[in-house]
Amino acid sequence: MSVATLDTALPPSLAERLDEDKRQAVSETPRARRMVELAAALGEPEAQVMEQVAALSGLPIATNLHADMEAMRLFPARLVNDYQMVPIMSAEQVAAAEAAAKDDAPPAVVEDGETPAAPAGPLLVATAWPPDSMMLEWIGTFTTRPIVWHLGLPDKIHQIIIDRFGVGSGSLDDDDAYELEQTQEDAADDVDEDAAVVRFVTEVITQAVSDEATDIHFEPQETQLRIRYRVDGLLVHVPVPDNLRKFQDAIISRVKIMSKLNISEKRLPQDGRITFRAGGAVLDIRVSTLPTIYAESISLRLLNKKKDSYATMEKLGMNANEQAQINEVLDYPHGIILVTGPTGSGKSTTLNAFLRKINSTDLRIITAEDPIEYEVPGVNQTQVKPEIGLTFASALRSMLRQDPDVIMVGEIRDRDTADIAVRASLTGHLVFSTLHTNDAPGAITRLVDMGIEPFLVASAIELVLAQRLVRRLCTCAALKPISQVKLRESLSVLHVDHAEAANITALKAPVGCDRCRGTGYRGRVGVFEIFRLNNDEIHELVLKRESTQALAECARRHGMVALEHSAWDKVKSGLTTLDEVLRIITVA
Repeated sequence: MSVATLDTALPPSLAERLDEDKRQAVSETPRARRMVELAAALGEPEAQVMEQVAALSGLPIATNLHADMEAMRLFPARLVNDYQMVPIMSAEQVAAAEAAAKDDAPPAVVEDGETPAAPAGPLLVATAWPPDSMMLEWIGTFTTRPIVWHLGLPDKIHQIIIDRFGVGSGSLDDDDAYELEQTQEDAADDVDEDAAVVRFVTEVITQAVSDEATDIHFEPQETQLRIRYRVDGLLVHVPVPDNLRKFQDAIISRVKIMSKLNISEKRLPQDGRITFRAGGAVLDIRVSTLPTIYAESISLRLLNKKKDSYATMEKLGMNANEQAQINEVLDYPHGIILVTGPTGSGKSTTLNAFLRKINSTDLRIITAEDPIEYEVPGVNQTQVKPEIGLTFASALRSMLRQDPDVIMVGEIRDRDTADIAVRASLTGHLVFSTLHTNDAPGAITRLVDMGIEPFLVASAIELVLAQRLVRRLCTCAALKPISQVKLRESLSVLHVDHAEAANITALKAPVGCDRCRGTGYRGRVGVFEIFRLNNDEIHELVLKRESTQALAECARRHGMVALEHSAWDKVKSGLTTLDEVLRIITVA
């Protein structure tokens, strides 16, 4: 099939519609992102721009990509990465593969390094941008089969490449058969192992940002360097190049250099931080190293200070009743509002949503945090540094001399901090903080156990919010039948009345699509339990130092919705699944 190659970065008819600056920006964009950049420059949907580029270059659009893994072995990883192209199967090949799968026919096995038998027909190749003459020449050096070119979705092509070769495979490819023509300076850099490692680490972090990961873990094993992301609260294995193990020491050293750590110290744990730019985002990355039996394990916590996608209580997943209760207390001039839950349950995000809700020019708001996860405009935010004596308690003492109206303390970890926070609330300040407890009533007994007098706790605490994060179903979710037996068993575990199962024959279940990477889930939603000290009976129980269970039973009688009941409401609303709720919610 003849194809109009693009030896210029843009088709002339599209280039004419852009000013010089936009033309240059699109031309300099890598092939993987050029279609997206062009759509943004033209102010048109990406699908519409792809159709125009396809028409001008004479290429059909491949909408349903199925990678031809056998043909993929023909090309080195770096060529595939540089040109963002993947061999794909025809409709007939897909149908044959599906039929073989149904018949349980074993696939033909071709070991890495072996050359697969070349089929007689043409080779179908999908690319994120029309090929140029240089690209055609390079493809021709690796196969004599005629090429039938297609345009494909850049994100889908990129994901296929990662699944086959691994993240950063183009950087660490040691196949000498493919080298792009470069200047002598660039060529020198490319043969430099250090430069390859620099590119690889950058690609791993960039991919983590793209996948919306919160953590990256480099874990040395006996025979491999394992890399995992934490996405939506779960650890996800990251495909990596086969030759990654031999670059292990260089990769660990590179991360330590970026974090300004001592690369010669391998016996002791170290902590550092990286400021990393990915697209339009600036990330503050907290780095921790830990010596293990094979090498140092490195964990990176990704903090996007500018991110505000969860800036409102509605986006966090609070219903109208929960928002009304919290808004009532946020209007109080003094008192303590606590958010409780395990590590990673979104406590800091919720507190920042509260700050954004009340933030105004007539309030002076000061925070002490570790770390500062989000920047809130107009708020005075302080990073605590225990190593130099700036603890939560010492920061809180100083903050009280700064004429604040609202104070946020990242976490109440000891009696000193708790005592100052309670007294600050009793002297006319609104105080926000967090505690590590399993439920909301447990925060009361925790403060009493720390040594705070019950009468002070009862007077200072206005509201305690316990929360968890469960994975949110993707838009591809579909209703699936559920048996009454299984439903009632699940409700029993959640301590929910079996009457709730009446008339429920189907619930939404995960399906999987390109948008959610086949998991069926995308993002997370909060599950909440609100405990109010707004009646005499609860006050009396606090003063009598009653147990958490007694406080919880009294609160439920007065209308508190327990975590498990809140989670069941999310399931009925189609936001998450029973399996996900049972995984997250622990019922005593």
